[in-house]
Amino acid sequence: MVMLLVMILSLADKGEAETVYGMVKAVYDGDTVVLVGRGTGRLKVRLYGIDAPETAKPEKPGQNYSAQARRVLMYKLLGKEVAAEIQDRDQYGRAVAVLKRGGRDINAEMVAEGHAWAYRRYLAGSYASRYIGFEEHARRQRRGIWRESNPQPPWEFRTSGERRR
Repeated sequence: MVMLLVMILSLADKGEAETVYGMVKAVYDGDTVVLVGRGTGRLKVRLYGIDAPETAKPEKPGQNYSAQARRVLMYKLLGKEVAAEIQDRDQYGRAVAVLKRGGRDINAEMVAEGHAWAYRRYLAGSYASRYIGFEEHARRQRRGIWRESNPQPPWEFRTSGERRR
């Protein structure tokens, strides 16, 4: 595990992405999973470029659609083999990656289906235009979270201390 972290961090410094393979063993919410693979051990992965509704915590209620986003991600990935194209590490030490299954970009699917926002603050390159385009299309189609007229983005929810009504 330590070797994997060193390798990922050294590749990140060079601007290269590392791809690791493994099985999704847990889905925490609509944008965080645990990947277990040969040679990688247990790796907590935050999906790159998306932000799903916040799940309930003991000290704070969750957002609307958080349970649905988690269930959809579970259906797509739990117990299945994926490729994780690691883009970065976050402040919590999680790998930040684009998850692919059968050539499909799962992160993009979550946004396109209305289960997550395109996380503009952290998007770059070709992912930015693709994910933002998918979000705008989901909004127009009123899919998932966009059924609400003005859903509160998770990054605002996390800092607000209160739910928007």
